[in-house]
Amino acid sequence: MKRMVMISDIHGCIQQLDRLLQLIAFHPKEDQLILLGDYVDRGPNSKETVNKVIELVREQGAIALRGNHDQRLVDLIRNDSHAIRSKFLQHGGAQTIQSYCDLDLDHDVTDEILDQAIETIRVRYSHHIDFLSDLPLYHEDENHIYVHAGLNPAFANWKEQSEHDFMYIKDPFIRSDFDLGKTVVFGHTRAMAIHGSADVWFGRDKIGIDGGCAYGMQLNGLIYQDEIYKTVRIEL
Repeated sequence: MKRMVMISDIHGCIQQLDRLLQLIAFHPKEDQLILLGDYVDRGPNSKETVNKVIELVREQGAIALRGNHDQRLVDLIRNDSHAIRSKFLQHGGAQTIQSYCDLDLDHDVTDEILDQAIETIRVRYSHHIDFLSDLPLYHEDENHIYVHAGLNPAFANWKEQSEHDFMYIKDPFIRSDFDLGKTVVFGHTRAMAIHGSADVWFGRDKIGIDGGCAYGMQLNGLIYQDEIYKTVRIEL
């Protein structure tokens, strides 16, 4: 059986991603890599991270899901509005602008700067936006359901929940029990907020792997092989 390697919420931490893949001796012919979303914002290298994810998916068979930060960048470029701009900047978007536009921002992002950044990304990196917008919201195999944020317990068939739930849900999912015959592996909610540690959180029917890398904590990796879980981490 291949190793299943799961990583989430990279948030521009490309160095930590590279180090983690090196630490586990990742080999695409022997491992199935699953990335659970949020490749941009907060961290220093969003552009480089998206480039890396594209390479991992197209050349090494990785599966990459779409996170809420990835969707927010897509919305900024394609459906620009005051509300979208505000949310984007409020949640770490300035670092994404710095990465894509090679800016050294030591002050607030003005509307003029953001206008220029949107145009730059639209013209030079439309392939990034197309890639992120086409990413699936979940992946499922015989042992796990993989999703960025979680599943809404209000839906008998979780596949019928909204796109927003797949990318944003938190407490209603974490506090509920599911009888799906599979373990749900998710990111989005930092493990620190669930059990007071940045290490991977193991619940009864779910596993949270967001180590809070972009918040100065760590990037977690979860490996599953032969019904055994192993965790690895790269600390900042």
